[in-house]
Amino acid sequence: MKNKIGTLAAQIFEQTVAQRRHLHQHPELSFEEYQTSAFVRAELERLAIPYRSMANTGLVAEIVGDRPSGNVVALRADMDALPITEVAGRIYGSKHEGVMHACGHDAHTASLLGTAHILQSLKADFGGTVKLIFQPGEERLPGGASLMIKEGVLQNPAPQAVIGQHVMPLIPAGKVGFRAGKYMASTDELYVTVRGKGGHGAQPQQNIDPVVIAAHIITALQQVVSRIADPKMPTVLSIGKVVANGATNVIPNEVYMEGTFRTFDEKWRKEAHAQMKKIASGIAESMGGTCDFEVRVGYPFLVNEEQLTARVREYAVEFLGEEHVVDLDLWLAGEDFAYYSQVADACFYRLGTGNEAKGITAAVHTPTFDIDEKALAISTGLMAYIALRQLGN
Repeated sequence: MKNKIGTLAAQIFEQTVAQRRHLHQHPELSFEEYQTSAFVRAELERLAIPYRSMANTGLVAEIVGDRPSGNVVALRADMDALPITEVAGRIYGSKHEGVMHACGHDAHTASLLGTAHILQSLKADFGGTVKLIFQPGEERLPGGASLMIKEGVLQNPAPQAVIGQHVMPLIPAGKVGFRAGKYMASTDELYVTVRGKGGHGAQPQQNIDPVVIAAHIITALQQVVSRIADPKMPTVLSIGKVVANGATNVIPNEVYMEGTFRTFDEKWRKEAHAQMKKIASGIAESMGGTCDFEVRVGYPFLVNEEQLTARVREYAVEFLGEEHVVDLDLWLAGEDFAYYSQVADACFYRLGTGNEAKGITAAVHTPTFDIDEKALAISTGLMAYIALRQLGN
């Protein structure tokens, strides 16, 4: 079976590259993946794989092996792009101004289509059902995963495992990475408005300066991480946007701020929300101003089920060799695959896409991000092999 999968993956490699490049040239923002969804539907129809639409632009397809088995595994790819302008000069660069596949979702979608091709070709050789989840809106709250779960993507039939892969430029192409247990952080968005009384910068005694208040709040909020959080609990609180619409001699009426809060424990997460609001409001009031502090609760933390992840790692070693499988550390980024991991046994692993010799090292979510397409030589076959091994074939 491994040899068959490897042969099929090699045969469709150029096709997978072409599909990835097509998707890269035609990126669409979260929950607007209409052309992308149509492209996936057309490929599924060409492969004679039945599917149904979910969450507006999402799709779920099923491949049922001819041999008897009641086992079910789900494979997931996300399809949305980011509001980023891509660096100029690439032959397969984005044709949609200000929109770019800067997080590798084009590679995820193309890879899952390739996996579908392989599995459909091997239907006579395996038993069980493989669900193919093509998900919208990973980059934007409330997250397409949450919507698809609400619409029943993990039901009728329910999978024993949900598997996802994601590009990782820090890992060389040809390798994959795993981490069992907690892996990615919960992600909450912070929206803060500090109000005071504006006026002339030369007469501060007549004003209530929201800029100074905001500065104190930014500094004090770091106590949530350094003095309130358990030092053993990874926690990040960052303010990334501050807008004070004054001038050299004008104190504004208000200051607007945005930030993020991330951690790995739901109880502490809720406590931190209350602490942040308390600190900000207390400082603002003590200095004569007011503060509106909104926490938009985002994705939960992502946990890779221990036993499943150990098995999937073994499958990767079987398919690629021990030297091509690495272990990962905690990652404080967020991912809406976490929703699957909160309601089912899940494994989210990393597909190496970097290549220092080719200069492919840029981080995700940047205008220069790219992948070494050599990674697509293993992304399709590995996922097919993992699915069949997980089904017991």
